[in-house]
Amino acid sequence: MTRTTVTRSIVPDLSTYEVWFLTGSQNLYGDETLRQVAEQSQAVVAGLQSATSIPVTVVWKPTLVDSASIKSVMLEANAADNVIGVIAWMHTFSPAKMWIAGLDALRKPLLHLHTQADAALPYATIDMDFMNLNQAAHGDREFGYIQSRLGVARTTVVGHVSNPAVTDRIGVWARAAAGWHATHELKLARFGDNMRFVAVTEGDKTEAELRFGVQVNTWGVTELADAVHAGSDADIDALVAEYLDLYDVAPDLRPGGDRHDSLRYGAAIEVGLRGFLEDGGFSAFTTSFEDLADLRQLPGLAVQRLMADGYGFGAEGDWKTAVLVRAAAVMGAGLPGGASLMEDYTYDLTPGNELILGAHMLEVSPSLTTERARLEVHPLGIGGKEDPVRLVFTADAGPAVVVALSDMRDRFRLVANVVENVALPQPMPHLPVGHAVWKPAPDFATSAASWLTAGAAHHTVMTTQVGVEVFRDFAQMAGVELLVIDESTTLEGFQRDVRWNAAYYRLAQGL
Repeated sequence: MTRTTVTRSIVPDLSTYEVWFLTGSQNLYGDETLRQVAEQSQAVVAGLQSATSIPVTVVWKPTLVDSASIKSVMLEANAADNVIGVIAWMHTFSPAKMWIAGLDALRKPLLHLHTQADAALPYATIDMDFMNLNQAAHGDREFGYIQSRLGVARTTVVGHVSNPAVTDRIGVWARAAAGWHATHELKLARFGDNMRFVAVTEGDKTEAELRFGVQVNTWGVTELADAVHAGSDADIDALVAEYLDLYDVAPDLRPGGDRHDSLRYGAAIEVGLRGFLEDGGFSAFTTSFEDLADLRQLPGLAVQRLMADGYGFGAEGDWKTAVLVRAAAVMGAGLPGGASLMEDYTYDLTPGNELILGAHMLEVSPSLTTERARLEVHPLGIGGKEDPVRLVFTADAGPAVVVALSDMRDRFRLVANVVENVALPQPMPHLPVGHAVWKPAPDFATSAASWLTAGAAHHTVMTTQVGVEVFRDFAQMAGVELLVIDESTTLEGFQRDVRWNAAYYRLAQGL
């Protein structure tokens, strides 16, 4: 079978996703008031639609005035594949008992927008008619009560939609909802098992499907090897030509070079792996250097390029990190930067200027850099296979977040560290892998001690597209723990949070 090997992204266009805007009121006020409610809520939606920081399409829905219509629209939202969440606003006073059945039925992320039609009070003209119409100040408090009474997970945003801080915050939530949606339609292929004796790559796949929606299943590496070795010369030729155009290819890998066959085999891996994933509808995968069957190389170049296209990936069978990489790629859709598997590898412990060097054996995504990557072949020194081809580069300087997902037996735990990628203090001409060098917040010692205290995994996703607030919303949507290490972190406070969280999550799950 001949395949087209042009690189293509599987990161969705977030504008194709919808968030429904639900306005609460009641029939008590009469038709004229409800007409004004509809007009003003449509104006709010227009403000949201015009905000460039909100990447999804906000869709206005008719005003909700009774329990039946509320429950019906929630069930409709649940069933619509392109709807990733709902925004609710109580324009007037919407008695909250009307919302019980609907909130109980809702299975998608919820944002409570506490706003009003006008930014300022009309001091000179305000009268009782205005007061009857503009009651969100206490209507939303009624709604807040019922959400808390029912234990509904939600994000609350306060302020007028003309304020960029408000629309920016809604945009963050929308990106988290897109990540939540991505994991709930995610099929993940594990090629072989995880690396032997490694603890953090283990996890409860059933609980992961319950919490994140992801389907995690295993395929034999022999099936992947068969797909790789069935690739056509025409597809391999086309992909090699693409490599020569996009990257600075080492002379020995170029046509006529001593190791050109290694490049062709790297291309064969990409053809076979990409085809396997496309045929199975997978958007994330894992490999392990301990389980390569008839593959001549550990997949490196192919994995890097697939991550850059939006696939999730975890090394050594680490499916939890593959889920994170896929979610981060979707949450960052349309923004500069990228998302990649990352691993804290080694340190620069120069006092006062401590840095972390992050890398992996091969598999760091070139989406982290704007430089032209070098395509090289080097010995791997592990796995007992041929020297694999890989892209070599340094991640761009700038803000980033590294996030780990760990299975703590009674819950999943996300740990996020805010970091700053830096330019290389000195050249590293002999480091043969894609890499990043960063300074963690609040400082190296506090960051590392907090990370170890949390038992956070050594595999992470690094994103240079979105900040930690997106992961806060994502964790809340998924109902999982999140610990954040940032400029405000102290080790004492972090240790206290870990202890308190242990008690909270045990109690929250009940007997």
